[in-house]
Amino acid sequence: MNDHILILGGARSGKTALAEEIATRAAKKPAYLATAETLDDEMAERVAAHQRMREGRFDTIEEPMEIAEAIFAAAQEHDVILVDCLTLWITNLLSMERDVAEEVETLVDTLDTIEDTRVIIVSNEVGLGIVPDNALARTFRDLTGSAHQRLAEICHHVYLVVAGIPVVVKGDAPWKDAN
Repeated sequence: MNDHILILGGARSGKTALAEEIATRAAKKPAYLATAETLDDEMAERVAAHQRMREGRFDTIEEPMEIAEAIFAAAQEHDVILVDCLTLWITNLLSMERDVAEEVETLVDTLDTIEDTRVIIVSNEVGLGIVPDNALARTFRDLTGSAHQRLAEICHHVYLVVAGIPVVVKGDAPWKDAN
């Protein structure tokens, strides 16, 4: 049975820091699967800063679209795979007019087959705000919410990070074992 983790939170909530802490504490050979695409200078700077911060701690895999295949391949060599982030992946899929629900099911099916590698998925919780004023934003919010629900079904651990404080939604709290 898998021991996968879903970590949700708002922008700059501390969700990636928690994911990295769990990954580096638990892994001998962690991988970082980044889904961001550098479409402008500001995003390129953000990606470069993130790469510098994790240099030497993770093997980095950059894959904006085919994350199920990338996770499956990385699981052959790594004991922990941190995926950052699901919402960027969904954005990438929408921009290419791919079927997000079908892609999420492929991801779920892949995660179900991976038992010896822990997968940690980071995603932005986007459903706590107002109803978006345009159809694309509402579609994104709805698809992301559905993806979160589907992944939460199969992950043993689900955490919500608020202002840097992790809250256990499902499972246990591995950060409490730090002392």
